[in-house]
Amino acid sequence: MNLTDKVIVVTGAGSGIGRELALQLVAQGAIVAGADYNEQALAETEQLIGQQNSGNKSSFSCHTVDISNNEQVQTTARTVVEQHGQVDCIINNAGIIQPFSHVENLAVEHMERIFNVNWWGVVYMTHAFLPALKQSAEARIVNISSMGGYMPFPGQVIYGASKAAVKLMTEGLMVELADTNVGVSVVYPGAVQTNITNNAPDMTDKAKQAATEQEDKKVGVTAQAAAQAIIKGIEKDKPRILVGSDCKFIDKLYRLMPVKTAHLMSWLMKKFAGIDMTEAVEK
Repeated sequence: MNLTDKVIVVTGAGSGIGRELALQLVAQGAIVAGADYNEQALAETEQLIGQQNSGNKSSFSCHTVDISNNEQVQTTARTVVEQHGQVDCIINNAGIIQPFSHVENLAVEHMERIFNVNWWGVVYMTHAFLPALKQSAEARIVNISSMGGYMPFPGQVIYGASKAAVKLMTEGLMVELADTNVGVSVVYPGAVQTNITNNAPDMTDKAKQAATEQEDKKVGVTAQAAAQAIIKGIEKDKPRILVGSDCKFIDKLYRLMPVKTAHLMSWLMKKFAGIDMTEAVEK
């Protein structure tokens, strides 16, 4: 997919991978409609794009939206089409993680929130923008799943289930849309240096501190490198985009020995994560 002059919607554009995607896509000649629930964070992304483009912000538009609210998503879709005249690509990047905890320790409302954002947010966005995408000569849907979407991670069961749902939906769309102008990609990021743990509902201060300490060790790829890999995959029309050497290694290992790999990850997380899952959630 040639990105020049393409109108690309990016959710979660206020921080992390979403912000880097917006910055890099604009730098490559695309027009980005940035969506985020955090209006201030979105404005900061817009400011960074202005600095990157000598004060010119015309290639970026801000859209404050809660993607777990279908009515807001439908309104945003209409606004983007009215403002830009077309939509050529959507990148469903926004997501939240759960506290590192066993399922029985999680509040039901927090599990629902994870699915509302990670799963229904992708469903609502795809459903709302697909008619406009079909009007484009060359279009693409890019959905961000996770390593946890194709293999189980203890302490992240609900998050993983939401991302597995995204994976299967995306693979189904590849078949449904095979005879159309809309290509489809699913992205599997490995460990990425972002502040996603700050979005975990009801995580204790102790657990957040432990997670932050792990992030400070700079484990995994940077958000900038992750965005580069995703954009490269979009340009090459790849159906599967693996981000990070850890993701690529685990993908192969899990195919060879799924049960042993899952137990290995359980041991590694207990040994190196520094988080007691029984104490990770506010009671």
